[in-house]
Amino acid sequence: MTEDEIDSYKKDGYIIIRQLFTKEEIKLLYEAASDDTVTKNSFDLTDQDGKNTKLTLWFTAGDDSFGLMSRCKRMVKSVQVLLGPGKVCHFHSKVMQKQPKVGGAWEWHQDYGYWYKNGFLYPEAMISVMLALTEANKENGCIQVLKGSHKMQRFEHRFIGEQQGADPDFVREVEKYSELVYCELKPGDVLFFHPNLLHRSEANLSENARWSVISAYNLSYNIPFREKNLSCITPVQVVSDEAILESGKKEVTKADFLKKEEEITLKVK
Repeated sequence: MTEDEIDSYKKDGYIIIRQLFTKEEIKLLYEAASDDTVTKNSFDLTDQDGKNTKLTLWFTAGDDSFGLMSRCKRMVKSVQVLLGPGKVCHFHSKVMQKQPKVGGAWEWHQDYGYWYKNGFLYPEAMISVMLALTEANKENGCIQVLKGSHKMQRFEHRFIGEQQGADPDFVREVEKYSELVYCELKPGDVLFFHPNLLHRSEANLSENARWSVISAYNLSYNIPFREKNLSCITPVQVVSDEAILESGKKEVTKADFLKKEEEITLKVK
């Protein structure tokens, strides 16, 4: 990551690194994402129009293909450079499954709008990293961001459908000052974004699926007082960049999957 890219992240709240993962790695990861273990542990969240978007979330980064991906040197080093001093920990990873024609929207929100309710005190110690498993474009509901909005504040979030979205009055005001950017990605591209960056995605009305995996990271000093899972304060055991392909496809079979009824942001109102 260049100094210009680091400065861009600090200024805009996000950065896209093209082709951080190879076609061979993406093929293996997409096969793992399509495995029954991932799909059967997914749950739906309904948007305000009644459409569903599916996600499968787990906490501990293990020795499966996704665990190796989120612990590989190129990922952890990039996160370290953007977050600064401290021990990098894996908070959680989730496979996002936006199916053709039916995949729902995500409302405008900040990830820290959710994580605040888990009791994390330092948003600057956290980051989200999205790896595209399929192409993401305007037609199939790629992520949209409001550039530079991470510098404003944490906005109040409230329920919109089953999701929690940022206060619409504040979002409308932010839109007057921040440029709307569509983060279109090819498989293997990676989007790094700040937890206070306002972002959303529209429903997938196209013929093509939009699948991605998002890994969230935290620095170990940022100890949450409402989060019972310890992965977020356990330093990552880094593996080599070659580990993903060397291991072959390994399904997420022993993961500590999140159940919908346990999701704190669906309970804390």
